[in-house]
Amino acid sequence: FKCDISKEEDRKALCNFAIEKYGRIDLLVNNAGVACKVRLDVLETTEESFDRVVGINTKGTFFMCQVFANAMIECQAKGLEDYSPRIVNIASNSSYTSSTSRGEYCISKAGVSMTTLLFADKLAEYGIPVFEVRPGIIKTPMTDVVTAKYDKLISEGITPIKRWGTPEDVAKCVLAAASGLLDFGTGTVLNADGGFHIRRL
Repeated sequence: FKCDISKEEDRKALCNFAIEKYGRIDLLVNNAGVACKVRLDVLETTEESFDRVVGINTKGTFFMCQVFANAMIECQAKGLEDYSPRIVNIASNSSYTSSTSRGEYCISKAGVSMTTLLFADKLAEYGIPVFEVRPGIIKTPMTDVVTAKYDKLISEGITPIKRWGTPEDVAKCVLAAASGLLDFGTGTVLNADGGFHIRRL
């Protein structure tokens, strides 16, 4: 189902489609996101780029959580059997790491991290856990343009595990969050980053 998560009508249409097709929503994984089309220093960032990146990554994720959470609450009210919905948001190590050549991306992912906390807090009363996955340096088309840079950083030890991450590494964290084994830890961050988050001397 084609959906531009920055658009209200698309978000609602996707949610309605899922409910009509399956009668319930068990899991929302907010994985849609974009990088900057052109990396610019924060002294040169354009409003057009800022609005695009934040509009999709942050605003889109926030309101996807909202519309799907409300749908999940409605599903609960129907008394569906074996119903334990969950939400997983894909943020980034850029949520807390400065990268002055793509400030709008860092801000957008910091917003995803706070979105996770807000919905984890609010939805706890409904028994709907919300989790965050923070990918690090992942080999995808989005990182093709900086392959040489990250090859060098990884070889120099920027991450304790000296390899690129893969989409499968991220997917395994999503699977863990979706499994039900972490539900008492709503708001938990799962780092798929080769240990980048470890502060080292």
